[in-house]
Amino acid sequence: MKRNFLIAAIACHLILGQFTLTAFAQLPATGPQSQPKSPQSEPQQPARPSEEETVRITTNLVQVDAVITDKNGNHVTDLKPEELEIREDDKPQKITNLSYVALDSSGSSRPAESAKPIDKNAPPPPPIRLRPDQVHRTIALVVDDLGLSFESAHFVRQALKRFLDQQMQPNDLVAIIRTAGGIGALQQFTSDKRQLYAAVEKVKWNPLGRGAIGAFAPITTNLSANSDSGTDVRVAEGDIDQLREDLFTVGTLGAINYIVRGLRGLPGRKSLLLISDGITIFNWSNPTGNQRILIALRSLTDLANRASVVVYTMDARGLQPLNFTAADSGAGMGVAQFEQRLRGRRADFFESQNGLIYLAQQTGGFAIRNTNDLNGGIKRVIEDQKGYYLIGYRPDESTFDKVSGQRKFHKLGLRVTRPGKFNVRMRNGFYGITDDETRRPQLTRSQQMISALTSPFGSAGVQLRLTSLFANDVKLGSFMRSILHIKGRDLTFTDEPDGWHKAVFDILAITFGDNGMLVDQIGRTHTVRVRGKAYERVLSDGFTYTITLPIKKAGAYQLRTALRDVPSERIGSASQFIEVPDVKKNRLTLSGVIARGVAPQVFQKSGSDLSGQGENADDTIDETDPNAGPAVRKFKSGLVMLYGLGIYNARIDNATGKPQVQTQMKLFRDGREVFTGKEVAFDAGSQSDLKRLMAAGAIQLGSQMPPGEYVLQVIVTDLLRKDKYRVASQWIDFEVVK
Repeated sequence: MKRNFLIAAIACHLILGQFTLTAFAQLPATGPQSQPKSPQSEPQQPARPSEEETVRITTNLVQVDAVITDKNGNHVTDLKPEELEIREDDKPQKITNLSYVALDSSGSSRPAESAKPIDKNAPPPPPIRLRPDQVHRTIALVVDDLGLSFESAHFVRQALKRFLDQQMQPNDLVAIIRTAGGIGALQQFTSDKRQLYAAVEKVKWNPLGRGAIGAFAPITTNLSANSDSGTDVRVAEGDIDQLREDLFTVGTLGAINYIVRGLRGLPGRKSLLLISDGITIFNWSNPTGNQRILIALRSLTDLANRASVVVYTMDARGLQPLNFTAADSGAGMGVAQFEQRLRGRRADFFESQNGLIYLAQQTGGFAIRNTNDLNGGIKRVIEDQKGYYLIGYRPDESTFDKVSGQRKFHKLGLRVTRPGKFNVRMRNGFYGITDDETRRPQLTRSQQMISALTSPFGSAGVQLRLTSLFANDVKLGSFMRSILHIKGRDLTFTDEPDGWHKAVFDILAITFGDNGMLVDQIGRTHTVRVRGKAYERVLSDGFTYTITLPIKKAGAYQLRTALRDVPSERIGSASQFIEVPDVKKNRLTLSGVIARGVAPQVFQKSGSDLSGQGENADDTIDETDPNAGPAVRKFKSGLVMLYGLGIYNARIDNATGKPQVQTQMKLFRDGREVFTGKEVAFDAGSQSDLKRLMAAGAIQLGSQMPPGEYVLQVIVTDLLRKDKYRVASQWIDFEVVK
């Protein structure tokens, strides 16, 4: 079947108008200088720890992780079993397994590139779509906005942005999670900095939480209505505030518990950094609250140990003056009473810090406190990911016995016997429950779908490919068009009379907004019946499922989809993050990019006419390879890749009545730029809607391009603008196959 490229674009509700080759075309002539360069051979990257290289607790093996440093804080990597002594409940154990798992602190073994000046106006490079074996560090940055003060929230946002700008590496899998948030789109682990920047913007002071405006409430006279003596009397509101604080503390620990459960399914050793204004665990005036908090804490630490999660904590308040401040008032108080209030404030401060210290120590992490350099604190946590020891021993049978019907908590201790001074950080112990006993039972049908939706890697039981694109139209406004390609061979077809074949599958699609709230949801069961050549095409080429969602409010969105083949119960999932700009703000904005591949002879036969209006309009595109279509985008080397997009809000030159726009394209592989096209002047041609310019282009993929995943980035510069919005970019991924 032959179909015009423009018609295919209109069918996707993306490009509405006439393409013009001269407006945006880059088709290098065949030859080694014009083809995308083949990436140079790269050094071997450190392997991701396997499932056997993590914490395990079974009746035959207890294996725990530990970080050992010397007196200067450097990691010690060459210890032998005879130089270590591990104890369970103060009883020495014979070490049967010892290995050191090395992870480069930068997340990669690539040599450092020479420093280049940073252009703040340059578009960010596209993210890398990570596979599980490519992840070197999994980091959850948990912002405790249930207990963050207004003052601290500002500095936390700054520190998180600096981490994304300066420290995050391409092979890092990162999530920025708020304890007061839901499980929305911006709280999924990702390597996409756009998604993480959007999550940072949602870190704000929560007036309903336990955090005040500043780190401390000012000292003022607090008199009971029935007090005649003028002495400081604790009133009922104080008891209510204490209960409220206890409940929010339990809520914080519960949120972390939920995050750790999600981390358990990810490979390797994971890190969780809790950024908070403190957690009060041991409050001697409130034993009931202590018990409630301790139960939540014990559940959290045991789960973190089994999930191979190391918890670090950081006090967002920084270095605080604990003496008299300008906000304090001693009116109506004596010296002794005022000093008592100061001592109480100091005690509350240190108790809240002790909670952070205690939480980190239980899982082998450390606490960062009394420093105003929050970004430096995050850097310390990142640098601690260089590597760790795995130490295993065979436990006694009594380890898993019940005492008075309860599982016993077994304390662990580790000592270095080699001469010298060493610092050892490890998990403090575990409950006598095997991993097999803690495994979740068989998931229900709904739980399977939800689990697939929340996975950062996606499920591959049924191969899916999701493409979500933003566009804006005069009549429709802003909308998101999503194309889901389903591999037909992964579905179970049953034979029916008269040559029909039937497949039944469940599909669930959820769109989350930038506040983590549900925007739209589609869930239904579909039955597909095909026969003859249509059946053969479905098996060989697959088919697409489209979703169109009008967007009334600009912001960051994520579409997550899951499909379950009913007979086999195999599940596939895919997700995509998309930013919907506010076109009404008159900033330079681009639509999503649509791309497809055609053979060079087909492109030449069309007369290089992408508009679909030339003499060879009927023969413009030859759809003999459905994998080269806009839904799958699997291109053979040597093909011509056609791409198109919309350019919104380009400024118009008063003298010519035309825009002055410049375009450029780049190709990336594994986060590295492998080809850069020339900057090309855009020609709007005869387009009438200059607010919504339509552009198209082409590039021939080099015949020597190695197979793999690539990203096409389109950069548009408005030469008439002098503000920070003069440059805009969009990208789309594709795959080169043999």
